[in-house]
Amino acid sequence: MTGARPTVSEVLAEVRRRFTEAGIADPATDARLLVAGLLKFSSTEMLSRGNEPVAADKEALIPVAVERRLAHEPVHRILGEREFYGLPLSLSAETLEPRPDTEILVDTMLPYLRTLAKTEEHLHILDLGTGTGAICLALLSEFPEASGIGSDVSADALRTAETNAARNGLKERFETVQSSWFQNIRGTFHAIVSNPPYIASNVIDNLAPEVTKFDPAAALDGGPDGLDAYKAIAKDAARFMQPNGVIGLEIGYAQRNHVTAVFEAAGFKCVESAKDYGHNDRVLVFAPIA
Repeated sequence: MTGARPTVSEVLAEVRRRFTEAGIADPATDARLLVAGLLKFSSTEMLSRGNEPVAADKEALIPVAVERRLAHEPVHRILGEREFYGLPLSLSAETLEPRPDTEILVDTMLPYLRTLAKTEEHLHILDLGTGTGAICLALLSEFPEASGIGSDVSADALRTAETNAARNGLKERFETVQSSWFQNIRGTFHAIVSNPPYIASNVIDNLAPEVTKFDPAAALDGGPDGLDAYKAIAKDAARFMQPNGVIGLEIGYAQRNHVTAVFEAAGFKCVESAKDYGHNDRVLVFAPIA
C-alpha cells in the first residue's frame, strides 16, 4: 500500500524550506510562484486547495524545477511565461523577462496616446528591441484603433513576440521586423517606445547570476557608457515620427540627465519623467522641438 500523496501546502512548505536553506533572496514568494505556476493554480487556489493532494504528474515536475531555481534560474523562466500588464507572455532564451518596472513605461505613454486618439483615426506604434513584445502588445490591448510594429535583431525574440500577439488576440494589429534599431523600418509613427539595453559593459559581470546566466547579453549591454542604444535611437528617430508623435523610453536609474542630453542634442525636449516602484528614475518621454 502506498503512502498518501503530499498536499499542496506540504509541497509548498518543502520548496520554501529548500529555498530558505539555499539563501534564495525571497524564498516564500519564489516558492509560492513556482508551485502555483507548476500546478496551474491561482493565488486564491493555493489557499483554498491547500489540503488537496498534489497529482502525481504535477508532483514529478517540482524537484526538477526546484533544482533549476537553486541554480539561479529565475522562476518565470522556469515556468516559461510571465504576466505583463494583464497579458500572459511566453518567454524564450533571447528575450528579457518583462518586469513590473517596465509597466510604468506603458502607464506613462497612455495619456499621450489617448490625446492623439482624439484627433487621429489610427495610431501607429513602433517598439524598438521588442523582445517578448510586451510594451507594444500592452499598448495595443488598450487602444483598439492602434497597430504596431515590434522590431528586434533576434529572430528568436520576434518569433516569441508573434506567439504572444496571437496568444492575446492581437495578431492582426501587430507585425514584426528584424532590424537593428531603424535599419529596416519604414513609415512614420505616433509613438516610438523602447526598453533598450542600458547597462554599461563593464558592470554586467557584477550583476546577479539570475541576470548574467539567463538574460540575453544583447538585451543588457548598452556599451561603454550604457548609452549606445539611446544615441542610435536619438540619431534617427525624427525621420520616423509623426509631427505630433512622442518617444517613450525606459532608462537606468542614474541615466536621466545623460539620456536627456543625448536627445536634446538631437532636437528633442523631455516632456515627462517617471520614477519606478523604488523611486528611481525609470521612464523619459520626448517630443520633437517645434
